[in-house]
Amino acid sequence: MEVTAMQFPYKTSVVSRKQFDDHITLYNGYINMTNLTDKTLATQPEYSTANASGGHYRGWKKSETYAINGIILHELYFQNLGSETAPPGQKMQRLAEKYYGSMDKWKQDFTACATSARGWCILAYEQRTASCRNILLDVHDEGQIATAFPIIILDMYENT
Repeated sequence: MEVTAMQFPYKTSVVSRKQFDDHITLYNGYINMTNLTDKTLATQPEYSTANASGGHYRGWKKSETYAINGIILHELYFQNLGSETAPPGQKMQRLAEKYYGSMDKWKQDFTACATSARGWCILAYEQRTASCRNILLDVHDEGQIATAFPIIILDMYENT
C-alpha cells in the first residue's frame, strides 16, 4: 500500500511561507522514501544477508523508521501550527501546572529542550510513568519513548 501525503494549508504566522514550504518539501521526501523503502523490502529484501553490523536489509529497515517518523512528526507539526498570539488553552495550562508547577516553568523547560535539540522537541504524555515530559529527539527515530503520546511538536532541524 502506497503512503500518500496529507494536505496542509499555510495558515500561520509562526513560520514564514518559505519555512513552511521547505517543511512540506521535506515531508514529501519522507513520503517518497517510505514508498521506496516499502517497495525495496517487498521486492528485494535480501533476507539471507541480514545482520546487525550493516548491509542491505538493515539499511532499509533503519530507513523505514526514520522516514515513517519523519512523516508522522511533520504531520503532527503541521497540525500543531497556530497563531503566535493565541494564548495557551485551559487544558495546556492545567497540564503545565500539574507536571511543571506553572506555565512559566513548563515554557522554560520546553524552551531549553528545544534549544538543546538538533531535531525535535516534543511535549508528550508518557503512559508508563503517567507524566508529561518534554522529550528531545536529535533524529526522527532515536530518543522517542515507546509509550509517549505527543501533545506539542516543535521541529528544530532547520532552526538551530
